[in-house]
Parts: sequence; C-alpha cells; structure tokens
Amino acid sequence: MESESKKVTEEQKEEIAKQLLEKLKVQLFSSKASIRRRAAFNLSWMQEDGLEILRSIFLGDFSETAKNASAYGLRKMQGRMKKKALDVFKEGLRQRNNLTGEISRNALVLLGYKIPKEYLPDKQNDKKNRINEIPNRSSPRRFTNSR
Repeated sequence: MESESKKVTEEQKEEIAKQLLEKLKVQLFSSKASIRRRAAFNLSWMQEDGLEILRSIFLGDFSETAKNASAYGLRKMQGRMKKKALDVFKEGLRQRNNLTGEISRNALVLLGYKIPKEYLPDKQNDKKNRINEIPNRSSPRRFTNSR
C-alpha cells in the first residue's frame, strides 16, 4: 500500500521539470565552461523543451559563450530532434548577427555538412583590403657592383 506522501501528482512533476529547465538555462550563462557544457548537454536530452531553450539562446541577443554552449547542445541532439537542430543552424546562417552566422557555419562543418556559397564569408574582400608595402623612394638604392 502506497502512502499519500509518496504519490507525486502530474502538477508536481511539471513544476519540478520547469525548475530543472530554469536551472539548466541559468547554468548556460555560467562563467565556467564545464558547467555551460554540461547544462547544454543535459538540455539536448530534454526533447522539445530543451530544443526551445537552446534555440532561443542561440538565435537571441546573448553572449558568445552562451551561444557556443547552446550550439554544443544543439549539436548533441539525438533522434528526431537532430533535424530540428540542423534547421536552427540553417536559420542561424540567415541571421544578421555575424556571430550567430559564424557559429552556425562552424557547427555545420563540425557535423559534416557543406555550407552553401551564399553563406560563406567573402574572401575577395579580404584580398582587396590588404595593405601592400610600398618602398620608400627617399631611401638609398642598393647598387650592385657590376664590374
């Protein structure tokens, strides 16, 4: 015979789950990398709830460390959530935030996916903006002894 105190109602289970999700969300902003990583990994096992938290941090206006941690969690998604995590990375490529785009590109490369050309950084601009060294005309020229 089970006692009344051991029975956990559905409402209590939901409240415990909400508290856990909130705790993991706070840990994503920790100053310690191992805590951020562990929280992201645990969120990756939380199916839709974890995906929603990781997605909101990844696409939101948060710090680079929080975005990297959420990208780690999204990369660790398994099963049917893997495709949804890939969709988040593809959405990140279209973001105006350069940081989000860069993290999305790196995550997709780590997962073994090819990045479409329109989302690759423009290499030609780097070549155009290089500063070439121009020799100083007032410096004495070296003459070789041609005798």
